[in-house]
Amino acid sequence: MAGRWQRVLLKLSGEMLAGGGGHGIDESVLASLADEILEAHRLGVQVGVVTGGGNIFRGLAASTRGMDRVGADTMGMLATVINGLALQHALEKRGMQTRVMSAIEMNRVCEPYIRRRAVRHLEKGRVVVLVAGTGNPYFTTDTAAVLRAVEIGADVVLKATKVDGIYSDDPVTHPEATFYPQITYQEILDRGLAVMDLTAITLLKENRLPLVVFRVERQGSLLKLLQGEALGTSVTE
Repeated sequence: MAGRWQRVLLKLSGEMLAGGGGHGIDESVLASLADEILEAHRLGVQVGVVTGGGNIFRGLAASTRGMDRVGADTMGMLATVINGLALQHALEKRGMQTRVMSAIEMNRVCEPYIRRRAVRHLEKGRVVVLVAGTGNPYFTTDTAAVLRAVEIGADVVLKATKVDGIYSDDPVTHPEATFYPQITYQEILDRGLAVMDLTAITLLKENRLPLVVFRVERQGSLLKLLQGEALGTSVTE
């Protein structure tokens, strides 16, 4: 059975992988995410994943404490590799062929990111985990996710979060915040909503690439989304 999209780019933040602990990798969260991706894979959807690294090291936060920004961002990119390898292990335990591709070459650990090779892996039914951000400092993993989605020809970017979608404010600290089931890129920019950074949103807008922000903690949510259920917030032109 085919899903609503043939090829998706799933963005997983480091905070998501940390679970309730706030840092490190929560094995139960990792297992749950791997199960979600397995269901998507069984649906016949080609899945690329970009991992964040904030559960291990945040380059921007370290730079505000006096660390050199370029060095701090490089450490943050390496943190995403750790998360990507952990996800690969969880996926392969479930029988999925997985390739980790890094923007920073480390051939003993994973493959270098080469766009045509990544597309070929997806066409062969492998889950491709894209790590080390863009390979450059000053760019977030959200921007990396959009860039990779454009490069590999993904139909949509799916940003997994701990909340139901996009709100006018943080719904955890502001329970009265307004939920947006649909919104445009320009409205996000005009209202200064902290969905993704400015570069990522602009890149989505310029390439007319849809974004869906949804809560992945609810079991089966990714599968429901792929099957056409209206979950989270849909962002389009």
